[in-house]
Amino acid sequence: MAKIISNNEKLSICQQMHYAMEYDFSGRVVLITGGTGALGREVSLAFLKAKALVAITYVLDEELNQVKSKLGELAKNAFLLKVDLTDSIQVQKLVSDVLRRYSRIDILANVTGGYIGGKTVTELEEKEWNFMINLNLKTAFLISKYVIPQMVKQGSGKVIHVAARPGLKGSGRDSAYVASKSGVIRLVESLSEEVKDKGINVNCIMPSIIDTEANRKAMPDADFTRWVKTSDIAKVVLFLASEDSKPIHGAAIPVYGLV
Repeated sequence: MAKIISNNEKLSICQQMHYAMEYDFSGRVVLITGGTGALGREVSLAFLKAKALVAITYVLDEELNQVKSKLGELAKNAFLLKVDLTDSIQVQKLVSDVLRRYSRIDILANVTGGYIGGKTVTELEEKEWNFMINLNLKTAFLISKYVIPQMVKQGSGKVIHVAARPGLKGSGRDSAYVASKSGVIRLVESLSEEVKDKGINVNCIMPSIIDTEANRKAMPDADFTRWVKTSDIAKVVLFLASEDSKPIHGAAIPVYGLV
C-alpha cells in the first residue's frame, strides 16, 4: 500500500530538495561553531541537507536534545564536540579533533554569540563587558587563528562569521554588544586582507532581529513577520560557503529582513 504523505512531510521534502538543488557540498568538511543555538541549528541542518560532512560545537549538554530534534535522522551524520570557544587550548584541540576525523576543514561557519543590553556604559559591570567581548569577539579570533593555517595548507577555504547590524552603529544601552560585533566586522576585514591571495574567502553576515523563540518572548508585541528567519540566514551562509562567493572578500553582508 502506498504511503500517504502528510503536508508537513511534503514541506520537509520540498525544503530538502530546495537545499539539494541550490548547493551540493558532498565531501566538503564544515566546522560550525555554536551549532546548537537557534541560528546554529538551522545552519547545521542546511549543510547536512546539502550533503556536507559537518562538525558542530556545543557548550551545554542540554543543547544536544534540541539539536538532535532539529536535525532528525541527519543527526547521525554530525560530529558533535563539546568546547568552550573562549579557551585557546580547547579551540586548538577542537581543530585537531576535526582534522583527525576528516583530514581537512573546507568551511568554517562561526555562529557563536550572544547578547547583553539594556544598560548604559556607566551601569555596565566589567564582567558583563568582558563576557560580551569574549563570547562574540574572542571566539571569532581564536577559531580563525587555529583554522586558517589548515586552510592555507590546503590552498582554499571559506570562513563565515556572524556579526550584527548594531555593529555598524551604537544606539545606546548596548555598548558591549555593539563593540564586540563591530570588532568582528573589523576582524573579518583584516583577516581577509591577509589570506585572500591564498585561496581563502573571509566574510561575515549582519543579521538584524532574528525570528527566534527567545526574541519573540522578549518582544511579544513586535511584528514577527518583519524579522529575518533563521532559514533565510542559513541560505546566505551556504552561498558564502559556495564557489559562487569566490569574488567576495572582507564583506559584511546585511541580512535584515524587513526591519
